[in-house]
Amino acid sequence: MSDAAGIIERPSPVASRGRAPSRRRAGAVGGHHRNIGGVWPVLVLFLPPALVLFTLFVILPMGEAAWYSLFDWSGYGAPEDFVGLKNFETLWRNGAFRTALTNNGLIILVSLALQLPLALWLATLVSHRIPGTTAFRLVFFLPYVLADVAAGLIWRFIYDGDYGLVASLASLVGIATPYVLADRDYAIYAVLAVVVWKYFGFHMMLFIAGLQSIDKSLYEAADLDGATPWQKFRTITLPLLSPTIRLSVFFSVIGSLQLFDMIMPLTGGGPSNSTQTMVTFLYTYGVTRMKVGFGSAIGVVLFLICVTLAFSYRRIFMRHD
Repeated sequence: MSDAAGIIERPSPVASRGRAPSRRRAGAVGGHHRNIGGVWPVLVLFLPPALVLFTLFVILPMGEAAWYSLFDWSGYGAPEDFVGLKNFETLWRNGAFRTALTNNGLIILVSLALQLPLALWLATLVSHRIPGTTAFRLVFFLPYVLADVAAGLIWRFIYDGDYGLVASLASLVGIATPYVLADRDYAIYAVLAVVVWKYFGFHMMLFIAGLQSIDKSLYEAADLDGATPWQKFRTITLPLLSPTIRLSVFFSVIGSLQLFDMIMPLTGGGPSNSTQTMVTFLYTYGVTRMKVGFGSAIGVVLFLICVTLAFSYRRIFMRHD
């Protein structure tokens, strides 16, 4: 009888196993609620100031630019001369704007076709942990460290046809000195050379970081199988580096659309608007010529282009990254 009572009073293993998870689930649910309760003070403390700053310095200026683009306004007084979409119509008919749009497309093309392959090639050369590679990384990265204005001034002196490095080399060789920045047909190519020189170091460092994250045992296995360097690059490096490459392309495209600081001291958008980009065109017509309504229309178009490209690219190419 005592044995029977003991058997009845003793909880079965199945029942014990059934009750334990319920207690764990209850604890987990309680901990989840406690975590949410701990997050709320942080949200209340930090979210409103961030939203206020974002609204004041991003949302409101964007809305004001869209509003001002509907007026023929010089920036003085309140905008009163409502012209609707006339600024956008004038913008599309402006030959200098079409040149600026073409130059931005050319900068993007050169960045993708020349700058990024150069950066990837140099990254594969200096990514190995051998003596001396750190110095090469520093040398290649130094142009990016320079301020854009300083880089523009340096290259303006280099291209100078009277006292610059190009003039010295031309006199040394015994040929006529080319005035590259004063030539409407060749000035944009001089700007493209500076763009490649200035920004390839940034992309090179991105690629180096991506290359160092690849498991070295994959290359060792490929060596055992007798793979050539090109086969290892095509089957190991490129597939595993593709997220970094997509990120680098994204930075290159958006940065090319926003290029401004380097062009102003280098060419100022000249000669004859041949080196204008959309941002320098906005500055020239919207700020220096005090056509604020027209400049706001340029800003709206540039904003729409950047947002469309950024969200489309991220949705199509970076949705899994």
